[in-house]
Amino acid sequence: MEKLDDTDLKILRILQKNSKKTTKEIAEMLNLTASPIYERIKRLENKGYIKKYVALLDKVQLNNPITAICMVSLRYHNEGFIDTFENQIKALKEVQECYHMAGKVDFFLKINMDSLESYHEFVRLKLSKIENIGVLESSFVLKEMYSTTELYI
Repeated sequence: MEKLDDTDLKILRILQKNSKKTTKEIAEMLNLTASPIYERIKRLENKGYIKKYVALLDKVQLNNPITAICMVSLRYHNEGFIDTFENQIKALKEVQECYHMAGKVDFFLKINMDSLESYHEFVRLKLSKIENIGVLESSFVLKEMYSTTELYI
């Protein structure tokens, strides 16, 4: 992996804060011309430093204010069972994030729903149908204190 220079890092920091900034705006912020900034951004995209551009949505305004943290322990841990579980979780549109963990639980899921009743139905009708789940424990966010998508670079 190549080492990024200071200008590359500045570009990434700017885009993390606002990916709608134009090449011209970024160039002005860095006292450079637009052409080399454009080329740098394209290189960062092609090399995979920039994975994609997204819009971050307001879950409350979209009526999904309940955030559940679901911790899952599997009964069986061989590669086939883990792969099957991961594929089944990926198919559940309600799961926003999934992490394979080391420690007391095997997987950590983040799920946003419109109500506790909806979460209950999700667990009862979808999540509990996954055969290899041994233990499922849910916690609910009372208040989101801080959240960011920005990486510290």
